[in-house]
Amino acid sequence: MKRLLLPSLLALMLAPAVSRAEVLLPSIIDVLVDGGNNYAWEKVALPGTVCGNGSQYKFWIRKTTSPNLLFLFEGGGACWDYETCSGRAGVLGAANPNGIADDYITQFTAKYVSPIVNGADPGLPLRSKRDLVTKDWNIVYMPYCTGDVHVGNNTATYTDPTGANPPLVWRHNGYANTIAAANYAKTRFPSVQKLLVTGYSAGGAATSSSYYFVRKIMNPARGYLLNDSGPIFLAPNATDLSRALHDKIRQSWNLNSVFALLPASFNMNNFGSINRMVATEFPNDQLAYTGYTQDYNYSRFSYERFRTPNDEASVHAYWKVDQDKLVQELNLFNNFSYFIPHHRPINSSHCSTVITFIGAHACQRMEKKKYFWEYLDAPWQSYKCYSEFVPMDVFLSRWINDNQRVRIYEPANNYNNEDAGMSAVAFLVNSALGD
Repeated sequence: MKRLLLPSLLALMLAPAVSRAEVLLPSIIDVLVDGGNNYAWEKVALPGTVCGNGSQYKFWIRKTTSPNLLFLFEGGGACWDYETCSGRAGVLGAANPNGIADDYITQFTAKYVSPIVNGADPGLPLRSKRDLVTKDWNIVYMPYCTGDVHVGNNTATYTDPTGANPPLVWRHNGYANTIAAANYAKTRFPSVQKLLVTGYSAGGAATSSSYYFVRKIMNPARGYLLNDSGPIFLAPNATDLSRALHDKIRQSWNLNSVFALLPASFNMNNFGSINRMVATEFPNDQLAYTGYTQDYNYSRFSYERFRTPNDEASVHAYWKVDQDKLVQELNLFNNFSYFIPHHRPINSSHCSTVITFIGAHACQRMEKKKYFWEYLDAPWQSYKCYSEFVPMDVFLSRWINDNQRVRIYEPANNYNNEDAGMSAVAFLVNSALGD
């Protein structure tokens, strides 16, 4: 780690607002994640692959001597109308509406956002950097610019409801991009021992939606699926909480044309059956879901525009109902793990594998302290783990290296909010993320 990190963090926290606005994001993130990655990336631009605005799609490859491959889908919203596809909706719209720059891989998201890509949990002052199981793996890095969780198959025209701008022609080309990248990756990595397909947020949904296709093309000795905070919830009935979202994207992204290519174990009328499908089609693979119960980002996509009431408390309540059903479903399959912490005050409790693993831990029995003497250690903390306290890096090691099934669904608690260090970290990370 760099020297003088703690003074640097304090200086940033105490800096005047004007100067902080100018240096906040690069300075904080560079301190937090120790510089991100500086790999010798190879840019790939294939014919027929495009972003939503029609520009050339680009993805990147890192080639090492490892027999293992990480195939990562980048996250960043979704879109199905003018507001969300044009970029006007902000955080609740699609990422990169203007396409992917040639130097994108050196910019903020690709360089800093994923410890899994960077092969290490960056840590912080007084907390050491920790290598992860993906250190030195080959990588296929899939940027996100189609607004369709990397799986759409439609060219749509969206009208500006204000009438101020001409209609927007948007190419939901995610499926073609994904298949083209996977086929190219097969030529570069013809013999893969361990294949980890993962992604966060929209990339998490892409992980579950596209795993069957990518895994079939790559044909590794062993496959791993890790969906971070992009759950595809069960919705077999019109009244189910996530059904309105599923119906909207089915139409906008022409998902029937893609999902018709999946085996019969997938039910076209219940998108959440994708979890059952991958579990039964690949019984020897290790599959997992991770995400926070108090997520207030992806949950807003799921319900805010489709249900009333749609205040924060109601959105959390809808999410908990859907998440409980998901866990019940995953419990049916021996090859499915889950790692579900309750809350961390970073990024609205959205994504447990981004930026830093601080606060990305789970305890099956996180409870209020029972005895007065338990307050002698960390008196500010009213919660205690009465089972094993499992950090994210430990979960990944057990799940990938040891092929263990790990299932932790943490109960409601305020542990992270009562952590003094967590408050400072959350302020810094959220400021850098613009949250």
